[in-house]
Amino acid sequence: MTINSEKLSGNLKSSNSVWKFFTSVKLTVIVLLLLAATSVIGTIIPQNGTEQFYLQKYGDVFFKLFNALDIFDMYNAWWFVLLLILLSINIVVCSIDKLKTTWKIIFPDKITFNIERFRHLKHKEVFELDHNLETIEDKYFEFIKKNFSVAIKEQILAKEKGNNYNNEELDKNEKHNDKRVAIFGERGRWTRFGVYVVHLSILFMLAGGVIGSLWGFKAFVAIPEGATVDSAFLRDNETPVELGFKIRCNSFSVTFYDTGQPEEFKSSLTVIEDDKESFTKDIIVNDPLRYKGLSFYQSSYGIDSAKSALFKITSKESGMTYSQKMEIGQTIDVPESGGKFTLTDFVHGYNFQGHNLGEGFVGKLIEKHSDKHDKVNTDKHDEVNTDKHDEVNNSDDKNHTDEQEIYIPIKFPTFDKMRRGEFSFEIEDYEKKYYTGLQVTKDPGVWYVYLGFIFMIIGCWITFFMSHQTICVEMIKKDKGLNIIVSGSANKNGQGMKLKITDIASKMKQL
Repeated sequence: MTINSEKLSGNLKSSNSVWKFFTSVKLTVIVLLLLAATSVIGTIIPQNGTEQFYLQKYGDVFFKLFNALDIFDMYNAWWFVLLLILLSINIVVCSIDKLKTTWKIIFPDKITFNIERFRHLKHKEVFELDHNLETIEDKYFEFIKKNFSVAIKEQILAKEKGNNYNNEELDKNEKHNDKRVAIFGERGRWTRFGVYVVHLSILFMLAGGVIGSLWGFKAFVAIPEGATVDSAFLRDNETPVELGFKIRCNSFSVTFYDTGQPEEFKSSLTVIEDDKESFTKDIIVNDPLRYKGLSFYQSSYGIDSAKSALFKITSKESGMTYSQKMEIGQTIDVPESGGKFTLTDFVHGYNFQGHNLGEGFVGKLIEKHSDKHDKVNTDKHDEVNTDKHDEVNNSDDKNHTDEQEIYIPIKFPTFDKMRRGEFSFEIEDYEKKYYTGLQVTKDPGVWYVYLGFIFMIIGCWITFFMSHQTICVEMIKKDKGLNIIVSGSANKNGQGMKLKITDIASKMKQL
């Protein structure tokens, strides 16, 4: 079987091109800039709003454009998820590309050191001791071994012409073939993995975003006081989503500033599962209820209905006013034997001649009318009908009833006075029954994001506050005493390493 070398070479070049594309720093910068720009757009343009809101705010042309690009639900858009995946691939490929070199540095086949490299370092401390070499080298070796993960001791013979220590005092005292001992210490090779921990943290956070986008949801539910629900509705298409348990709103309360703006609103919620109450929690804004992967945030509120109302009933004939408190469904006798009134419902809007009068009460009024009063109206409007006129005259002492539905708006107290009738109704006060608006979110990727933040903190600590440190203690035997040279280096924070060398030299003097 023969292999087409040209085809194989072409495949290798193609794979190398793809590999170089994903290891490109330009790709990283471009993707990060696109993510930053789109995040700004997502902050400026409200997300997950209603179609009516967007049409009113941006107009028909921009609404169609933004809707086609999924700008109104940007963080779940396919192109945003694609950017996250592209950034993840870029991070993984870059990490793999550099891992081989980093691995050889961290796990070498054999640890060696070059004494000449340390002799030319600028960070060093030099001092003299009146001790013999055999006595002090073991103490220094144990000291380095205790403070560093690796300790190596080697005996070094000076060259015939000596070595350049970059130190005039040592050059003057240097002699041929002096006995020298060097102790090498090292720690923190593994800290080069810090950048990979940071990369891993970013991957966890990106994975959390993608998982939450694909398998999570945002929904909304409105629960009146005392009501129980077992589902919510997706914000984008109002599709019902089963919760898997029930939520009951026990009560709702709201406090207001002097300006009338709401200061705080709070809901008392009870979780019911298998027809048993699991627990109850009071929630406010930014303090949600969490249960089985779902979070219930206090989002909004509104007036669902009214528990009761206080009416002012005015007699048009006598001018007398009467106060009467009523509950929904209650029936009362109208004062002055004027009939009966039943409070049937509370509504959020009422259309009158093309105008919405807003919230108010609907009732059924059965008024009693005097035939004497009707006789006058009949004479004016039906003078030609003699038989009907005679019929009214023959029943002067009789009454008849008139049943009608009336609407009593809250914002327009005197509205009912325009209605023809012997009594008018006006709302003095009413006891509101609220509903609580809850945002329901499911984000299975949130734990990946939390784990990513933990790895990010660990990785940043390793990367910025820890380093790979090496140190060399060279002991040169003289006619009288020893010359000690302490030098070292670190791959990060050179100033900190300089202070560390000074501290080690000081401790060695005390030894």
